Amino acid sequence: MSKLVLGTVQFGVNYGINNTDGQVPLSEVVEILKIAAKSGIKTLDTSSGYGESEQVLGKAMQESGTHFQLVSKYPTSTIGVKDTFEESLKKLGIDRIYGYMVHHFDFYLKHPDIYDVMKDLKSKGMIKKIGFSLYTVEQLQTLLDNNVEIDILQFPYNMLDRQFEPYMPSLKEKRVEIHTRSAFLQGLFFKDIDKLPEKLKPLYGELKQLHDYADKRGIPMEQLALSFVYGNSLVDGVLIGVDNHNQLEANIKAVSNPLTEADYKAIRSIKVKEKRLLNPVNWN
Repeated sequence: MSKLVLGTVQFGVNYGINNTDGQVPLSEVVEILKIAAKSGIKTLDTSSGYGESEQVLGKAMQESGTHFQLVSKYPTSTIGVKDTFEESLKKLGIDRIYGYMVHHFDFYLKHPDIYDVMKDLKSKGMIKKIGFSLYTVEQLQTLLDNNVEIDILQFPYNMLDRQFEPYMPSLKEKRVEIHTRSAFLQGLFFKDIDKLPEKLKPLYGELKQLHDYADKRGIPMEQLALSFVYGNSLVDGVLIGVDNHNQLEANIKAVSNPLTEADYKAIRSIKVKEKRLLNPVNWN
């Protein structure tokens, strides 16, 4: 069974630093889902905040004859949780969902009652696991300090952004399901480092170390980046986003070649100075 979780934001909106093709067409989504199902991928990640993503997914699953466990998220919204949730189920063509997360933590802090509604939906058997999509360890610490019930979490984790790593052992002890995103740092690992935008130039040194190591080991950057996350035994799901079925097949192939302990040691030795640039919201 694959730990890969297929992200679907590209199915509903234009997304990603290297995405030049725009929103993925329905016919390609159908092909992607067929390959995902055949390859043992069991989970899809979406959100009602991802444009037409849920609607496209519902149609594509029907057309492809595939079934997955779904994880969706409640975004910043003036519409209540229950109505948004029910609309998501309708679009996805399902009657219950595996995971449902708070998408925007700041919104949750202003409206903590949204989580009470999610708890209620869980108690009624509509949701199996509830939790949060996080961006910073400060957000996680707030949840832990307030003993908030968490079944599932999603947060960024990759070769350069390892801020959540120290928390992983204790989260697993609490039986929290850990999903990670941004394995490729939104495609930054594949950019020509000599053509970085001005704002990202402070990351040049760290990116060069990664590229030099990949070249020295003869490992494609895609394999190095994805296998680094996939090989972490404390991670339950590794979120990937693809624009076409060829990318999905390449990702599946990449995780079939695990890294060595020496590889992990070399990657973890790289320390990022400008940590705020690890969050893509600071790239603009």
